[in-house]
Amino acid sequence: MILAGAGPGDPELVTLKTVRYLQQADVVLTDRLVSNELLEAHVPERAQIVYVGKQCRRGASTPQETINELLVEYALQGKLVVRLKGGDVSVFSNILDELHTLVEHQIPYEIIPGVTAALGASAYAGIPLTARGYTKAVRLLTCYKSDVITDAYWEELARTDDTLVFYMSSETLDHIVTNLVQRNIAADKWLAIAEQATTSLQHVHITSLYEYERTLKGREFISPAIVIIGKVVRLYEQFQWRANSNSREHYFKPLVRQDIDEPATNGLLRHGELPQHIPAADDTAHQPVLLPASAAVVQTNTGPQAENAVKEHEHVSRA
Repeated sequence: MILAGAGPGDPELVTLKTVRYLQQADVVLTDRLVSNELLEAHVPERAQIVYVGKQCRRGASTPQETINELLVEYALQGKLVVRLKGGDVSVFSNILDELHTLVEHQIPYEIIPGVTAALGASAYAGIPLTARGYTKAVRLLTCYKSDVITDAYWEELARTDDTLVFYMSSETLDHIVTNLVQRNIAADKWLAIAEQATTSLQHVHITSLYEYERTLKGREFISPAIVIIGKVVRLYEQFQWRANSNSREHYFKPLVRQDIDEPATNGLLRHGELPQHIPAADDTAHQPVLLPASAAVVQTNTGPQAENAVKEHEHVSRA
């Protein structure tokens, strides 16, 4: 089992080691925030790609229990499995549950780091996170819901000179700014929010925290979006090197819920780039499957080949 980081979006921001394992893989279990260009370039046609995407506050997300079951199922078949995660494999990822599962089933594994979103977004925005003379530290945080951070910690965040980087927090950005401003955060600490950072659709917004209400409050940002707060944000105007995209297209397609017929003996969800709809022997058994919004549904024959596919429970394979 290979647990690997795919980087923050740019398909070239991936380690040579991860590329080597992708080229050797029998099965790739991939998150939503992994570039399709990366998969198309390095995963062989013979390999199966299984989409196990999650999306904050979207009902279409794959349950972690299902992901754990898939890891065990494929590994115990003797297949080389790559569990591919967006960004770095260990930063704000649910790797702990997966490690517990692998250890419990005595499945050997290797962990390969990737470029985390904070580093990718800041580099592609020209914002050095620990620039000398501006800050001496950086904090990686999340505020995916409003009660994650205590009042006492908000006080500390407002006072510190550390650069603050918030993951999965664009939907609570109004809450973040309000808490910092109410606690009199210094006016020379600015805010940047990078939408779809490192991709061809990257767009970076910057503003003073005290001007946020007038400039950005209430805006919907395209996922993924990374938030950077600190004195270093002012360096964006001097060192930005990548032009903003004005497109509102999604580089990583949002998850949608579709129904697919499954045999009653198989309770696992299947996900894929080109899903196949195969009638099951018991047509009353339906399980939801998560697909990229742009995925094409391929109609298959209902003859012996389809029946064999049902028996093998292979409902989604790479076209």
